[in-house]
Amino acid sequence: SSLTPFPLPFPPLSLPSPSPFLSLLPPTWDCVHNIRKQVIKHTMGKVHGSLARAGKVKGQTPKVEPGEKKKQPRGRAKKRMQYNRRYVNVVTGMGGRQLGPNSNADKMK
Repeated sequence: SSLTPFPLPFPPLSLPSPSPFLSLLPPTWDCVHNIRKQVIKHTMGKVHGSLARAGKVKGQTPKVEPGEKKKQPRGRAKKRMQYNRRYVNVVTGMGGRQLGPNSNADKMK
């Protein structure tokens, strides 16, 4: 009686015993062993750095007091400024395309 539920069209695969020459090869040739090592190495590794270094750059940056800013217009004046910025003084880029409000292309010239 066979363990397979249906007859196989070919004889079952029998794997040969490890070659006696395998011990003569360098250890990097043991592919299965290396793959297992890599999988364990990647799953058990650290992902982001230790928490002792958290906030390092912010702590080193010198504090600069914010300067005085001009008052933003409100109401009708703000709507007028938005209209002029978006539709009257339109900045175009390469190919005549309109650039977005955060583009630095006009400042690069």
